[in-house]
Amino acid sequence: MTIMLYELAGRDAARPFSPHCWKTVMSLAHKGLEFERSAVPFTGVPEVENRFGKTVPVLRDGDKVISDSFDIALYLEETYPDRPTLFGGEGGVALSRFMEAWSASQIHTTIGGRLLLDIHAMLEPQDQAYFRESREARFGRPLEDVVEAGAERIREFGAKLEPLRLMLKRQPFIGGEGPLFADYIVFGAFQWARVCSAEELLEPDDPVSLWFDRCLDLHAGIGRSVAAAA
Repeated sequence: MTIMLYELAGRDAARPFSPHCWKTVMSLAHKGLEFERSAVPFTGVPEVENRFGKTVPVLRDGDKVISDSFDIALYLEETYPDRPTLFGGEGGVALSRFMEAWSASQIHTTIGGRLLLDIHAMLEPQDQAYFRESREARFGRPLEDVVEAGAERIREFGAKLEPLRLMLKRQPFIGGEGPLFADYIVFGAFQWARVCSAEELLEPDDPVSLWFDRCLDLHAGIGRSVAAAA
């Protein structure tokens, strides 16, 4: 039975942008599994799989339905142990837990506010209304003010990546010689920015940029299947 992935997209269904959904796309490709992708707008998420959850990604594999990118990765690892590993053992799971927390606190909080208007512009009108209302309630101010304030955070972004940069000077991937789910966690954040915004976050020769390019080339270039924002 075909594996189905429900992922977030805007007006153009061929441009999925959610960082969390991209983690799952890369995980499925890493495992070499065939899957179909179903684009879901923000206002359509509550209807996925008979109101299974409040967020995507959601994965259906036969009669099994799972949400949350980390839980999906754990499911894939357990269900398809004969396929390439996403974790390389318990230590890799622990590493990925750390990278999840680090990415959320250092990368998402830095670039997320900066992307709000870019994301808003990608949506259909009904989703724009939902997005503006929900995000302005979250941030406590208009989207335009959040984006303007985000400019200062972007200027500090390079310094926040120094631990990752130092690691990637010594090895090609966070997982070592090859990628693991820990790589896909951070990749998802950079892919989010790449798909939504034309703003350059890093210099092309930055070790983190070079690592991101290597990730884009993985699994027959599935990351490049969506062009960068122009």
